[in-house]
Amino acid sequence: MQTTYKTIKNRAQETFEEKKSIFIGHALPVSNEEEALAFLSEIRSTYPDATHNVYAYVLRENGTMRYSDDREPQGTAGLPVLDVLRKGEITDTIIVVTRYFGGTLLGTGGLVRAYTQAARMAVEAGGIVTRAKLEMLAMISTYADYQRLSPLLQAEGIRVDDTDFAADVTVHVAMLAEKKEEFCQQVTEISGGRAIVLEEGARFDYL
Repeated sequence: MQTTYKTIKNRAQETFEEKKSIFIGHALPVSNEEEALAFLSEIRSTYPDATHNVYAYVLRENGTMRYSDDREPQGTAGLPVLDVLRKGEITDTIIVVTRYFGGTLLGTGGLVRAYTQAARMAVEAGGIVTRAKLEMLAMISTYADYQRLSPLLQAEGIRVDDTDFAADVTVHVAMLAEKKEEFCQQVTEISGGRAIVLEEGARFDYL
């Protein structure tokens, strides 16, 4: 089972000109096909007079990959955009490249280079990040043991999500799976077995 993957962090847009044709690269992190198609629809509505709105997206969901040349010569637009995602091993991302034709034909090679450049610029502007599967745990302790355990919660790789102060102290934490066993052992040792750790599931988050 995949425990890490690369995606982009933010929505991004970059523009450049090639022989009077304007290329606008748009990129967005998405989690499913509905979000990808909604973004494509938004770009088409924003640029209704564009000559082309070429797109490609890759999703972890069902291993989905889609692309369209949007009336550009076959293989010169959508596939180069898709290749930026595939070669970069970037997923859960859609790229749309809007083109305004400037009157000069770019040729097959020129189109491939232009669409590749627009896609790369958009992805780089969005910021490539790694998301990892984090184990979510709840550590429940007395107030006295919480004071002793606090340094452990500040250790590298331990992410504190929330802390509830009631009759006992409940700290909700997240960490990589390989850190869980050591964390649980340290909690037991430091608290003399009084503190307990409960599993609360898992999520993907930025490293």
